[in-house]
Amino acid sequence: MKKEGNPNSISRIFQFSLALTLAFSFQIFAQDVAAGKALFNAQCAACHKLDDKMTGPALRGVGGKYELEWLQKWIRNSADLIKSGDDKANKIFNEYNKSPMTAFPQLSDDDINNIIAYTMQEKEEPKVAVVPGTKDGDQGDAISNNVILGALALVLAMLVIMLFLVRKVLNKIATANGLEVVKSEKSLPIWKAFAKNQFLVLVTTIFLMLASGYYVYGYFLQIGVDQNYEPIQPIHYSHKIHAGDNGIDCQYCHSAARDSKHSNIPSLNLCMNCHKNISEVAETTATPDYSKAFYDGEIQKLYDAVGWDKSNQKYTGKTKPVKWVRIHNLPDLVYFNHSQHVTVGGIECQTCHGPVEEMEIMKQHAPLTMGWCISCHRTTEVKLKDNGYYKKIHEELSKKYGVDKLTVAQMGGLECGKCHY
Repeated sequence: MKKEGNPNSISRIFQFSLALTLAFSFQIFAQDVAAGKALFNAQCAACHKLDDKMTGPALRGVGGKYELEWLQKWIRNSADLIKSGDDKANKIFNEYNKSPMTAFPQLSDDDINNIIAYTMQEKEEPKVAVVPGTKDGDQGDAISNNVILGALALVLAMLVIMLFLVRKVLNKIATANGLEVVKSEKSLPIWKAFAKNQFLVLVTTIFLMLASGYYVYGYFLQIGVDQNYEPIQPIHYSHKIHAGDNGIDCQYCHSAARDSKHSNIPSLNLCMNCHKNISEVAETTATPDYSKAFYDGEIQKLYDAVGWDKSNQKYTGKTKPVKWVRIHNLPDLVYFNHSQHVTVGGIECQTCHGPVEEMEIMKQHAPLTMGWCISCHRTTEVKLKDNGYYKKIHEELSKKYGVDKLTVAQMGGLECGKCHY
């Protein structure tokens, strides 16, 4: 009689076979995730994000949606796969407005496997920043400051009480020793003594008049001077991130400064050149003062203003005007030409606007007063080399003053009509 196999042995053989099959099926994901991330950022990030739609679909978990062989064909040459009549390829092509995907024939199987392995990583939850030394509900420095202020108030009150008690004790000691206690009501009031001394009155009056004139003059000098003016804008824009960390040239946004009297306020369409594909900032961008959620919220304000639907990657047609707050504002009686300074003079933006690349919130760096402008004209040398704009006048004035280099003042930069006409 034939013996039946041991059920336990059969179960173990099945489990072992299943494990081998699973291991073989998923071995493609045992790849170099770090290399996949680098390849993703270099080759894919221009059109894809992991968790949001962009020009193409979100790629988180794409390895679990399609077969590896199909993905390799699609990535290497999606156009051929579409022409072959592949249903999945045509569905994706039609869903994303028939936008052709760039072919990547240079990617090897290992490269594609590494990229897919990176997309299969679970999404990391954002870390909540915790201030060291504080707990939930703890006010930290606020409590410490209140304690310090309370202690100082207590010390001041104790000093007042001690002075009062010391005066009282001294009067008792004087009385006990038969000394006369001088009472304030028996002495001449100080204002009467002051009024009787005419010389002192005259000197004090002159001093007060001079001091008052000095402070009144200083006050009037500050009217219209808005140095360090730092208004809050309707959409937070960090020059530190854009001009500093990312090295965006000032004139990419303020392009009119090169050839116009006025420097332009960049249009929101220019912002969308980058922010169509940048809907959130990196975790490393966040600071103790401004969190990632804050920056992402400001980008959403930009989308609301231009009417951009980031989920469907298209404009809705519903826009909201942004009322920017002007920071630098010269009086109407002053003529100032940006192109004259930027293009002809070769003046750097930071000369007048300060270290913009370090400013989280833009502010007025210079006083922009007449004296400040004149001082600059007296000390700034005109760039003579390769400056055909002033070639003839440079030569004539250089001979006249007997110098190789000219200041703006020597070229008429102090004439009233240059700035007021």
